[in-house]
Amino acid sequence: MSDASGEQRSAAPRAATGRPLRVLVADDFEPVRTLAVRMLEKLGHHEVSEAADGQEAVQALERAPHDLLLLDLSMPRMSGLDVVRWVNNRPEIGAVLTIVVISASAHDERPTLAELGVSRVLPKPFRLQQIADVIASLPRR
Repeated sequence: MSDASGEQRSAAPRAATGRPLRVLVADDFEPVRTLAVRMLEKLGHHEVSEAADGQEAVQALERAPHDLLLLDLSMPRMSGLDVVRWVNNRPEIGAVLTIVVISASAHDERPTLAELGVSRVLPKPFRLQQIADVIASLPRR
């Protein structure tokens, strides 16, 4: 069955734990955040918070635990790479957080991102099935 955008509908994938995820979407472009939130909600994940820049992302991660961070690399005030480095210096946060970079220009950064512990890179524009695949592949925690 397809939705209005032509995307194939599937059962709402959840992490291997079977529970809805707590997700943070950090991107300075509001339409990308809105799209990601809608996709996540469609997949059954309603605990989604947003950050418009790297500093807001860090503040959100300090306030509450998250399972998944969808992170743009190019953001004001603090880059996505700096957010990843910040997470790596906080094992209590990094131990439970999976980071997925969403970027239009991440191809040149992939080796660096993998070394920093980024699980995956999704190119923009991303699709519902790509988000579903990321969620389905998350490790049990």
